[in-house]
Amino acid sequence: MPDFAANAVDASLLRETELFRKEHPDVKQIDCLIADACGVLRGKKLPVDGLTKLYREGVTFPGSLFATDITGSTVEETGLGLDDGDADRDCFPVPETLDPVPWLARPTGQVLLTMRDTDGSPFFADPRTVLANVLKRLNDDGLFPVVAIELEFYLIDRERDPNGMPRPPVSPVSGKRQNTTQVYGIDELYDFDALLHDISEACKIQRIPVQSAVSEYAPGQYEINLQHVANALEACDDALLFKRVVKGVAQNHGVEATFMSKPYPDLAGNGFHIHLSILDRDGNNIFASEDPAGTPALRHAIGGLASTMAESMAVFAQNQNAFRRFQPNSYAPHAPTWAVNNRSVSLRIPPSGAKDRRVEHRVAGADANPYLVMATVLAAAHYGITRKIDPGPPITGNAYSKVDPVLTSSWIVALDLMAESEFFREYFGQRYVDVYLALKWAERDKFFAEITALEYEWYLNKV
Repeated sequence: MPDFAANAVDASLLRETELFRKEHPDVKQIDCLIADACGVLRGKKLPVDGLTKLYREGVTFPGSLFATDITGSTVEETGLGLDDGDADRDCFPVPETLDPVPWLARPTGQVLLTMRDTDGSPFFADPRTVLANVLKRLNDDGLFPVVAIELEFYLIDRERDPNGMPRPPVSPVSGKRQNTTQVYGIDELYDFDALLHDISEACKIQRIPVQSAVSEYAPGQYEINLQHVANALEACDDALLFKRVVKGVAQNHGVEATFMSKPYPDLAGNGFHIHLSILDRDGNNIFASEDPAGTPALRHAIGGLASTMAESMAVFAQNQNAFRRFQPNSYAPHAPTWAVNNRSVSLRIPPSGAKDRRVEHRVAGADANPYLVMATVLAAAHYGITRKIDPGPPITGNAYSKVDPVLTSSWIVALDLMAESEFFREYFGQRYVDVYLALKWAERDKFFAEITALEYEWYLNKV
């Protein structure tokens, strides 16, 4: 990635702005976007005439942006708020993320940003920087990840049910509301064919490499897969922008889209799966083997992923709702298990040709921060490869019935496990771990301070 030091911008980046304005002369404003620790896109709207200045000088945001919880409040315990003077820092565009926003009525462009510290170095609390640091560690050891991301989401009606709960939308084709599980159902895809088509077209315009769409394991649930890429940072950029596409296009079609991990208590949750292979310096897949279980390097990577999974749950499930996914026989794993061609495990080796051998990480919720999830997965794979960790034998049959649910379903426990983790201190750095834990502890405390309607129903007049 080019160095975005002030007044020292690569000429190709300025040509990027010139080409954009030439191809999109109607665009009058630019959405400048940056993802906080929760994976929420925040930003500013700038006039298009300021595009060259944006690339030359950046745009300022306070470092406290990375101390915002899911409600948008600054968590002072992170040390990034008033203790830091709520200081501004420069943010610069991520190359090749300047694109039009086709679903907005007013011609608009968008660009992703990344934050620099006051000395011009990457800002430690930017999740994109956390991933870049982990990726550099792998690259320095001659390991070059190739990744693909799968994201599940629900389409929901703008109007809630009589109890105020979400519900599937009415099909514009049949006039009916989906109410059954039709996994891989073609009719269910065509219920919202126009919407899915517009998502695909918007992704093409924004150069997001969408591969396929399927109807998933619940009414109104869909999964769209992104093509594998040899740049994990780019893959996460695409995942963030893809989520914006889905939400924006859904609004244009009169419905909503949610990546919330568990919007319905009795239906499947929304997952975020990562397919991972690793190349050596010569471009060879170190997992490649005629053996369906792959090479020793693949098994060592799985060993690292499995052995660090419990302490990683605070990243894979970033809020209280996300832990509701982890139920028996729900296709959300409950133990650090692995197998070949088996969806009941957390670490699956999909059937493939020898050269395409890979592992599918199936643990994270779709609402997790892509940069932090990817950083955790890559760090754990590196941890296992460099330490030659044996994952033990693969599971055969239904993992839910053979292995106890040892992964925590508690947000409280997950954060405490992360706080004790030498693994995270080694790969994320103590400074970032402290910020992340302070943020999530405060968010957790705020969540549990609320009294729910169910508590009043159960306890107010009964005890």
